[in-house]
Amino acid sequence: MEKRHLTIRQAAKIIGVTELTLRNWDGAGKFRAVRHPINNYRMYTLEQIETLMKKMGVGKPSKKLVIKVLED
Repeated sequence: MEKRHLTIRQAAKIIGVTELTLRNWDGAGKFRAVRHPINNYRMYTLEQIETLMKKMGVGKPSKKLVIKVLED
């Protein structure tokens, strides 16, 4: 899978948590975001999200969901 970066909003929708939860996990070091070099926004890769979801025991996100989130 390509190294597409997702916004915190997109990642939260795919994982099924709130943006605040992702911010808290990042701050606690549980699920680190990469930072955009210009604006310092949190960003995530699909690979990171898939790995997290596997650890949570919910499997990979469906391709339909990922495509829908990317189109929004």
